[in-house]
Amino acid sequence: MVRVGLIGFGLAGQAFHAPMIRGVKGMELACVLERHTDNANQRYPDVRIARSLDELLSDKSINLVVVATPNDSHYSYAKAILEADRHVVVDKPLTPTMNEAEELVRLAARRKKLFSVYQDRRWDGAFITVRKLVASGALGTVMEYEARFDRFRLGAKPNAWREQPDFPAAGVLWDLGPHLIDGALVLFGEPKSIWATAFCQRKDSTVDDAFDVYMEYPRTRVLLHARIIAFKPSHHLLVHGTSGSFVKYGMDPQEEILRSPNYPDGLDWGEHWGEDPESQWGTLSLTNGATRKIKTERGDYRGFYANMRDAIESGAPLDVPPEQALRTERALLLAHKSSREKRVNRSLRPERGFAQEPARSDTSRRQRGFCNV
Repeated sequence: MVRVGLIGFGLAGQAFHAPMIRGVKGMELACVLERHTDNANQRYPDVRIARSLDELLSDKSINLVVVATPNDSHYSYAKAILEADRHVVVDKPLTPTMNEAEELVRLAARRKKLFSVYQDRRWDGAFITVRKLVASGALGTVMEYEARFDRFRLGAKPNAWREQPDFPAAGVLWDLGPHLIDGALVLFGEPKSIWATAFCQRKDSTVDDAFDVYMEYPRTRVLLHARIIAFKPSHHLLVHGTSGSFVKYGMDPQEEILRSPNYPDGLDWGEHWGEDPESQWGTLSLTNGATRKIKTERGDYRGFYANMRDAIESGAPLDVPPEQALRTERALLLAHKSSREKRVNRSLRPERGFAQEPARSDTSRRQRGFCNV
């Protein structure tokens, strides 16, 4: 049995970690660290509440600790947990700086502990579908891949830490960027160059709430977008290849349920969990004239924690190993750097002194309701 301690019970802890942990056979959510509240007990009366990291770690039977806290605390928590000889999962993004990220990976290796970053979107049904479609060769050589997260939220949340301009790694590039960039890296590997622009769409935003990221490969171009004002969302995924195209509308259904009062608990999530409605299946159009709907593969975010369980108990390879976590961190930081400096970054290999200071939004160039990070 893998006994898990969870640090933080905000949105990430409540919706994206606790249900997954409790939904995986062979895992137990043993303790939640909440400094001032008892929200976890309102949902899970059987779970112990700790008021400090020392109190959580005092339970020696806990062998995996998950960090689901604001971005600026990821490094300090993860370092303390590794030094206490426990395995660690950190919610994305890993840390606000490359130096901190690399230090944690080195520390995990020295301590011989598993270390991973939570990339649940790899278990989106749409991403699984596209990954299989690209690997099958049905599209031929992929020339263009586009992924989007479109939302419609007119009002900013001035009290939310993600929308504080002085908060390390605030803004939507650091929120949704890790998902989209990680997906592109999984599909196509490291690009030749990255160019990005992060900006504000809402007049009252003080950090970026939208972005475009472009990744160049020898023959493939990757376009990643997020919008906060998109009343009628565009496609979610689009792939053009030499043999045809694939387009997919609609987001994965799991998040909406996990954030609702009807969130799942326990091991039985029903036989239809993660299934996409037929109305949202993607369309494959081939150059030979054939066009057909492609059933969306079943998504299941529990796959991440099932893999963590297997890695701890039987030595299975991590689906999101530290090397991939660092690769995504590096690309994310270079996208941020590109947006700030208005230039293309030609390599994922960092320059000397790269990202020693925490990434922050820059609103000094804000004009007429728009800002750039």
